[in-house]
Amino acid sequence: MRYRRSLIEGGTFFFTVNLADRSSDLLVRHIDDLRAVTRSVQQRHPFHIVATVVLPDHLHAIWTLPVGDADYPLRWALIKSAFSRAIPKTEAIHPGRVQKRERGIWQRRYWEHQIRDDADLQQHVDYIHNNPVKHGHAQCATDWPYSSIHRFMREGLVKGGWGVE
Repeated sequence: MRYRRSLIEGGTFFFTVNLADRSSDLLVRHIDDLRAVTRSVQQRHPFHIVATVVLPDHLHAIWTLPVGDADYPLRWALIKSAFSRAIPKTEAIHPGRVQKRERGIWQRRYWEHQIRDDADLQQHVDYIHNNPVKHGHAQCATDWPYSSIHRFMREGLVKGGWGVE
């Protein structure tokens, strides 16, 4: 089955990408591997990370693609496969995934949403930064170490209400 995706060249997109095992902490346990493979893919297939948060079992990101480029599915496929190769094999693999040469770490699909305007962008950035609080991983968004909110703070982009006064 082919999924209908919004493939807008140079577009800005919000993503949710989940692990297959939603009780896992694989993403934060192997955060350095995730960062390294993301940087590697970003060097070969450029994109700008507007905002991101990595939680134990899923991540959210907002990317802006270069002008003339709409291929975020390639980038996600490369990130997911390189991360899967980078970490030790400890999980049980479902036989159906073995036939397709998949480890089964990631859910096959992911959610994407094309950002429509500045208000939509701000709403999704706020959602990303509040996500660790929503899921009970932090009392305050600024307490979660795997979030772009810290970059936003350094750059003076954080408005009040995030534990920064």
